[in-house]
Amino acid sequence: MRRLFPLSGWVAAPFLITAFLAGCSELRFYGQAAAGQAGILLARRPLAAVQEDPATPPGLRTRLAALETLRDFAGRELLLPVGSAYRDFVALKRPYALWNVFAAPEFSLSPKTWCYPLIGCAAYRGYFSPGGAQAEAERLRRRGYDVLVAGVLAYSTLGWFDDPVLSTWASLEEEGLAALLFHELAHRLLYVAGDTSFNEGFATAVEEEGLRRWAASTGRPEALAAWERRRAVNDRFLGLVARRRAELERLYASPLPAEEKRAAKAAVFARLLRDLEEEEEGGEPAFAAHRAGLSAAGANNAALVPLAAYHDRVPAFRRLLAETGFDLGRFYDACRRLAALSPAERGEALERLAAQTPPPAGGP
Repeated sequence: MRRLFPLSGWVAAPFLITAFLAGCSELRFYGQAAAGQAGILLARRPLAAVQEDPATPPGLRTRLAALETLRDFAGRELLLPVGSAYRDFVALKRPYALWNVFAAPEFSLSPKTWCYPLIGCAAYRGYFSPGGAQAEAERLRRRGYDVLVAGVLAYSTLGWFDDPVLSTWASLEEEGLAALLFHELAHRLLYVAGDTSFNEGFATAVEEEGLRRWAASTGRPEALAAWERRRAVNDRFLGLVARRRAELERLYASPLPAEEKRAAKAAVFARLLRDLEEEEEGGEPAFAAHRAGLSAAGANNAALVPLAAYHDRVPAFRRLLAETGFDLGRFYDACRRLAALSPAERGEALERLAAQTPPPAGGP
């Protein structure tokens, strides 16, 4: 399970108007969204004030200083629109910024989507309290959906607000801070309403390239080597998942009765967990976390939704980055041209890119 599931931003007034038109359940959702966002905005404190406060723990002070350095790197080296974002800090009295709900039918890998004003449709629904997310999850389960509830450390409002640094980031080491920051800033740079896989694939590719460049810039070859190893392990994990997803797709398209499909589905997920266990036993401890995350998520169709959203389009963006000579300005322009296409044209273009020879792991 990926640690980040960014939620696209909203503006309270239009959303609440839509909620009144849509009914009570929508009113409750948009009401909690507006209240949650307002609570974060009202709790902001300048980073400088937090760093100078003698009550600030030393570890947090160190991470906030690192974030300021990473902000500068993101704007200068990655050409990301930092602006006034991440200059404030908000202390949250909860482990996650919000909780996202993912869902998919029992015999389908196509995610359920929710549609919102301004940002289009997305394959997740975010709640600022675990109770709200669990209530939505239970409602979907009663309707026969596979469901996943995942905690979110951070989300982007796409530039509608100057997003602050949240205390939910406090446990991350510098590499984790860099990954999170680069990913969220990529959403501020480019976002296509209604295309979750494009948005998350683009942001994940920017995150990857940003981490590679940041690791190289630190003057520590071991950091770059560690980055390359993690990318290789992650790609192997996603390859195992893709193989079992293909089995599930064939199964769901088959004419088997529901009971037989249900049993065969459980067997496929069991094989996937065994795949991860074998990798772990083969000397790769990172697969233990992947296996634990999948098991905790329920090893169901919904557990595969965020993996697909974040990673299915990444190979295409890697290829495009290589084709543009690892020049981020040219890469961003090429991505904007893709974003301007119709959904069908954009999907076909990304499929063509992904079908080409895998690009090298990094540029010059």
